[in-house]
Amino acid sequence: MMESKNIFFFLFIYFLKPWDSFSQTTHLPFSKNAFIVIAHRGDHTNAPENTLAAYQNAIDAGVDFVEIDLRMTKDSQLVILHNATIDNMTGSSGRVKNMSFDSLRLLKIREKQHPEWGFHTLPTFKEVLNLCKGKINIYLDFKEAPVDLAYKEIVEAGMEHNIVVYINAPQQFKDWRKIAPEMPLMISLPKAVKTKQEMIQLIDTYKMDILDGNYDEYNTETVLATQQRKIPIWADIQAADEGEERWERAINLGIKALQTDRPKALIDFLKMKGIR
Repeated sequence: MMESKNIFFFLFIYFLKPWDSFSQTTHLPFSKNAFIVIAHRGDHTNAPENTLAAYQNAIDAGVDFVEIDLRMTKDSQLVILHNATIDNMTGSSGRVKNMSFDSLRLLKIREKQHPEWGFHTLPTFKEVLNLCKGKINIYLDFKEAPVDLAYKEIVEAGMEHNIVVYINAPQQFKDWRKIAPEMPLMISLPKAVKTKQEMIQLIDTYKMDILDGNYDEYNTETVLATQQRKIPIWADIQAADEGEERWERAINLGIKALQTDRPKALIDFLKMKGIR
């Protein structure tokens, strides 16, 4: 993951130069909380990840954003699944992009380690948009789909002001800026960026709206630079040993948004600290 992010940075240098003069007109979705909690693939502490049940759990817990992974089927239907294949979550095998929507809907999503969570249906993008509307914002991890089709469904659901898009490839950045220039876009922090000046140069050159990346990839200098340029950091903190020690370090660094596998516990921690 770290290596791919570094490659991603150099691809941006090549592809995004025409966007140097882009003037930002985007606005982040409203959140009533100053510290943003993002549920990674939904709150999957008692439901399989990326299911409607996991998203409902996040809504019930009072999470600010739910992170979802968008893909397209062989017959151009938009569905939500993290991996490119269905192997891990269904017990069957195949790539999403090579399968029809009807065949995917016959499969049942489950968590192998927790059979007591039951079986679930692979959700469509439309179903997730309708579930989240008026209840929670969406962090859209744009895995593999046409931008125009995704944006069409977003507009039809009336959710165009409640979504941020995480970019996985340079062409996605250009397509979103062309088709929906008001949509907030997020990129990962390149490993090469370590100093305040390097961060300022990155922000001024590539005109992103939000920065992602593991919380421990940031330091005091780079966080200060993002604050000066008013670019928020929505850091990843999900890990097997995620907990209060990691949360405390991120908060002390000045990070004010975290993507977590333990959203309810993080919210309780923030309340205890008087931050939420």
